[in-house]
Amino acid sequence: MAKIEIRDLTKIFGPAPEKALNMVREGKPKDEIYKRTRHAVGVNRATFDVDEGEVVVVMGLSGSGKSTLVRCLNRLIEPTDGTVRIDGTDVTTLSVKDLRALRQRTFGMVFQNFALFPHRTVLENAEYGLEVMGSPKAARREKAAQALARVGLAGWEAARPGQLSGGMQQRVGLARALALDPDILLMDEAFSALDPLIRRDMQDELLRLQDDVRKTIVFISHDLDEALKIGDRIVLMRDGAVVQVGTPEDILTSPADDYVARFVADVDIARVLTAGTVMKRSEAVAVLGVDGPRTALRKMRNHAIATLFVLDRNHKLVGLVTADDIAEHMAGGERDLAAIMRTDITTVSTEAPASELIPLMAGLPHPLAVTDERGRLAGVIVRGLLLGALAERGGNA
Repeated sequence: MAKIEIRDLTKIFGPAPEKALNMVREGKPKDEIYKRTRHAVGVNRATFDVDEGEVVVVMGLSGSGKSTLVRCLNRLIEPTDGTVRIDGTDVTTLSVKDLRALRQRTFGMVFQNFALFPHRTVLENAEYGLEVMGSPKAARREKAAQALARVGLAGWEAARPGQLSGGMQQRVGLARALALDPDILLMDEAFSALDPLIRRDMQDELLRLQDDVRKTIVFISHDLDEALKIGDRIVLMRDGAVVQVGTPEDILTSPADDYVARFVADVDIARVLTAGTVMKRSEAVAVLGVDGPRTALRKMRNHAIATLFVLDRNHKLVGLVTADDIAEHMAGGERDLAAIMRTDITTVSTEAPASELIPLMAGLPHPLAVTDERGRLAGVIVRGLLLGALAERGGNA
């Protein structure tokens, strides 16, 4: 379900944008519009949706319009044309009073500049947005402390920003946004001022937080690796216009044009493909308490496989059996599959990147099991399947 609906969103900078707007509607290029009108097109008829709980990364080179676009979503920059709907409400038509209420209720923002007050403590910085809203002191301090704990800053409440590293300061900015408990987080180049190692830590932190709080996030970045890591989908912009919207794999394997193809040319596909995208459904499984050794062996023979994964009655993966093990134990009269089953098996989640699967499978004598968040068998990966997927999409093994 779409949380944010953006339709033909356009921003033109200049004192009299109507003439330039007509040229935008006619499809004239950005440079020609500026040459003829001396008006700059910041966003050119952008159209896409953001689903509830989704992380959408808007990216492009400097001057592509990505930061202008994100500020148009809550009208920090006033759009020239088009609509932005939040839960069905057209933000572009709201009065100043209603817009202020929507911002306080719905949006949290995290910028590249940490924008912390140096004379305030970490806790006082984190509670600032709630203070502006008029929240009672005790309530806002409790919420701010909870937000700081959520981003790993419990115990730092009394410190001043100057005592913190850059990554910790950015965590304070994130906590300040989370303390408001917004439906939507707008993050504009939030990690780009950080050192590479700290930046990766903050990306990991954001993914961890998202697993916990499930916010709708619009994240602005110029870094493709960052977009591929954190984005459920990517919106790629050029000269103010959206040139492609898709999952990271869509962008890499099916670029919309030569510009996108050049943009992603140096990306290793193995870092983007996941276990979930290359696995296949298991052809057969055994179920404890239902299948015995003979039944398991028959399933293997029918499907021409030598290994069978074993599930419990709740479909949770508990182990595997091999044809050799079954044959050996059946000769001794064993009829309990649990007594034959191996439990020390290697598993990966559906989100595991393909680059991590290759070394895992190097010495594995059986298919690699892929499990979901409940520990249930989602599928299996065999080496040939993985190598074929990488080769098809231009990756390296």
